[in-house]
Amino acid sequence: MKSLGRHLLVDYYGCSSTLLNDPVLLERYLKMAVSKSGATIVSSTFRTFEPYGVSGIIIIAESHFAIHTWPEYNFASIDFFTCGCGVDPQRANNYIEEVLLPEESDIREIARGDLSKMNFHKCAI
Repeated sequence: MKSLGRHLLVDYYGCSSTLLNDPVLLERYLKMAVSKSGATIVSSTFRTFEPYGVSGIIIIAESHFAIHTWPEYNFASIDFFTCGCGVDPQRANNYIEEVLLPEESDIREIARGDLSKMNFHKCAI
């Protein structure tokens, strides 16, 4: 199917609880993942929750990357949603796996915006 975008939904199991509770480091890693994917950062915001956990989102010109962590379960989930021909969310995921070092990960990819249902004939993924 030709689509407007790719959306990777990734669950990471067995990550360091200390790392998953560090918003500064997680933001740095996600920004590097944006760079690796070929996307362009527009803005970002990260928040730490009490007693633990981090949520963050990076708005990119091509959509967004978002993370939520559960340090108490050594678990993180990330959405890599990208649009455009020059952006590859899988490169972002590969980088995040290198730095989070999960024991296991589950990846689901969803094509967003089925072009066969639209009157649109420009660049498609």
